[in-house]
Amino acid sequence: MSQAAAPDPLPGVPRERHGRATRLIENAHCWVEVLAGGGPRIVGFGLAGGPNVLAETPDVRWDAGHGTFELVGGHRLWFAPESPECSVPDSTGLEMSSIPGGVRLTGAFEAPSGLRKSLEIRLDEAAAALEVRHTLANEGARTLEISPWAITQLRLGGVAAVDLPAPVPEHTMAPGHVLVMWPYSSWGDERLTISARALTVRAIPGVPFKVGCLCTTGEVGYVLDGVLFVKRFEAGVDLPHADMGCNVEIYADQGTIELETLGPLVRLAPGDTAVHVERWSVARVGDLRGDAAHLAELLGPAPR
Repeated sequence: MSQAAAPDPLPGVPRERHGRATRLIENAHCWVEVLAGGGPRIVGFGLAGGPNVLAETPDVRWDAGHGTFELVGGHRLWFAPESPECSVPDSTGLEMSSIPGGVRLTGAFEAPSGLRKSLEIRLDEAAAALEVRHTLANEGARTLEISPWAITQLRLGGVAAVDLPAPVPEHTMAPGHVLVMWPYSSWGDERLTISARALTVRAIPGVPFKVGCLCTTGEVGYVLDGVLFVKRFEAGVDLPHADMGCNVEIYADQGTIELETLGPLVRLAPGDTAVHVERWSVARVGDLRGDAAHLAELLGPAPR
């Protein structure tokens, strides 16, 4: 008499993407796919029955001094300010476990930084949305001054937008806006538009470009093929941030565009953790006009 197979202890349905083992978790509203053998990484997200809204970059890799880092695509957790220790290879050592409504992904200890990264992903039961809880745990011997940095790669062809604070009618003496440009970028780049309501970046292939700001609403979005993807987070505008005060950054190059959010800078002593939470949503919004005012309207107020 044959023995029944043992139940699969891992969450989700086993899949494969570009030769890498993954797990698919879905409900009636949306789906999310995570790497099963490396990371922690999210490699897919979309509406139920819909395509992946995240970029897939299976052939992009580099060595920043600690071995070959495979970009893979999708979503990853780094830390700011950026350094070679961000891109320590993470293709092995992942631990995966079920949590209510989702999955916990815990990466291997990264000796160059002393950090261990983890993601907790929970699907919303009532909407096409999920929560991603990012944790940096200092398991090294030195205190670090860092910021959790959540990076989401998306396919080219759409427009990214972040709300800007509205001008006030009265004269004030203190500055109120933070806009930051990286040295390899230009304020005259054709992809960038700054209006009274929003900063937008059109995702067309081009040289590397990066801009950042201090977003007061705590949300950044991207529209492609009539689908709006939004990341929302606690803005923490009164707290110190890396990169000259940015909590949102947008990067674009020849192959992808990235929506990046940053938690406040923290002094992370050995044994301490830093947590940064994002809420993702995806929705059909019809035809894309692509102008800044329209995208600002699409972002709208954060749901309660």
